[in-house]
Amino acid sequence: MKIGYLTNQYPKVSHSFVRREIQALERQGVEIKRYSVRDSAESLIDQQDIAEHKITTTLLNYSIPLIAKLVFKNFIKKPIQLLKLFLKTLSLGVNTESGIIKHLIYLVEAVLLAELLQKDNIQHLHAHFGTNSTTVAMLACKLVDIPFSFTVHGPEEFDKPAFISLPYKIKQAAFVVAISSFGRSQLFRLVENEYWHKIKIVHCGLEPAFFEQTSTENTEPSASKNTMVCIGRLCEQKGQVLIIEALNIIHKSDVDFHLTLVGDGEMRKGIEEKIKQYNLTDKVTIAGWMTSDQVKEQINKAKFTLLPSFAEGLPVVLMESMSLRKPAISTYIAGIPELITHNENGWLVPAGDIQALAETIKNVLNLSVEEIKIIGDKSRTSVIERHHIDTEATKLKTHFEASVSNIKQWSK
Repeated sequence: MKIGYLTNQYPKVSHSFVRREIQALERQGVEIKRYSVRDSAESLIDQQDIAEHKITTTLLNYSIPLIAKLVFKNFIKKPIQLLKLFLKTLSLGVNTESGIIKHLIYLVEAVLLAELLQKDNIQHLHAHFGTNSTTVAMLACKLVDIPFSFTVHGPEEFDKPAFISLPYKIKQAAFVVAISSFGRSQLFRLVENEYWHKIKIVHCGLEPAFFEQTSTENTEPSASKNTMVCIGRLCEQKGQVLIIEALNIIHKSDVDFHLTLVGDGEMRKGIEEKIKQYNLTDKVTIAGWMTSDQVKEQINKAKFTLLPSFAEGLPVVLMESMSLRKPAISTYIAGIPELITHNENGWLVPAGDIQALAETIKNVLNLSVEEIKIIGDKSRTSVIERHHIDTEATKLKTHFEASVSNIKQWSK
């Protein structure tokens, strides 16, 4: 079985979950060919991502004359099919956020991808994120007549489903993956009940080596220090500004602490200004993006992890932290309550509630080493039970096999 994988940008520093999924499928004997719409080489710092980049085919790295030649070739070979697809692309573009011009670009990218799919003998194409990558995948698969599927992560897809033609994509796909029960419920809302059977749950997960390595690591000493870490793109939806507001409240009560923000993004300048405004410069460090090993080191140094998001799918960073026996403070949104049970294996606060976040951070900072260890052990157990990547890849492999089998039977 040969499966194609397409994302808008692969590999990507904040999307290690895609790499883990691909590699887990390969460990189970699935042959995977990686495709990316855009190149990501300049932003890569992790050696695993750099290695993945070398075996990824990037569509926009092809020359414009070659792409134009392929479009003309397909028009000569399949004029009626390409014309129908052109008209469908126009109709999609009229009703979507990207507009007609971008959709015509997606069609050109799809023609190139279709050529590559045939050349590589791909039997099924899977895309991550229900946005432009799935649009390109859907159009390409219509040209070469193979099935496609895609994974919806959220929150972007849930914010504007009609503007990315998500209901139409669900109906056209062989199956659709949601990463949580919450995600599946949101997809159920978009299509009639007759399509619900297509929507499967496959969690993001961590690889066995991650669990095996962390099972013997001594993570207790840092629990006696009031250190915290927040990992994620510096953007509005992750809630880092809320953390700074909460720490300003705690700082006034003379509680000792230090926070490291791992990541970068459009909100960095605003966060830096807040840190200076509240005289927290010696209490908060913005570390920028780090490699997987560096992220793990930061988690191990911390007493607990913070991620007070306003919108999410189901953050992999919470799984990483919990697997390292570092419990997390997060919010009652999306799929997070499926991972964290308040006061059992972590803590949840209402999204956007600065006072509740400040009180919870203060309470957790005051917990003893023994108390943190008990909650941390529960955190690790829950992640292993629900988010082992080999278990989740087995589910996905079964769905791929069913899709390929159905096509073979149909063609007989």
